[in-house]
Amino acid sequence: MLLNRAVEDDYEEIVDLANLAFRGAGVGASWNSETDFIDGQRMNDSLLREELAAKPDAQLLTYREDPDGALLGTVWLEPKQDGVWYLGLLTIRPDLQKRQMGRTLLAAAEGFAKERGAHRIRMSVVNVRKALIAWYERRGYILTRETQHFPYGDERFGRPLRDDLHFVLLEKDI
Repeated sequence: MLLNRAVEDDYEEIVDLANLAFRGAGVGASWNSETDFIDGQRMNDSLLREELAAKPDAQLLTYREDPDGALLGTVWLEPKQDGVWYLGLLTIRPDLQKRQMGRTLLAAAEGFAKERGAHRIRMSVVNVRKALIAWYERRGYILTRETQHFPYGDERFGRPLRDDLHFVLLEKDI
């Protein structure tokens, strides 16, 4: 597994993979697609660039099996305070998700953050993604009692199809 910091040449593939993994529909869709409760894009080029510019300490990592190979996955790692890092945008190509690559990428991301001083990983997940929350819990993440508002009215990340969405926070000591 090769984890490398994303470069500009990767951005188009990252956007395509994020939209496929989070919002893809049909036969090739991810087991954890958000299409039942959020419509539209998950990401576009300008959003990706905006996030990277606003958070220069963040690491957007790409996962490939060889340096010139296809993009297989991504993960966002962002140092916060006191050794806590935020993890997001964990994606694996949907056609490869039954090969345990997600858990491998998650473990590699945790190791990457730990090598750089992290002792805890935090993440946010949309509250209705029960299967995904359960998947993270099986990997040692614990639901906190904290929640965050869903960005209703900001359709840059998609159009919510329900009015009861919010984010739950999970964390894990590493």
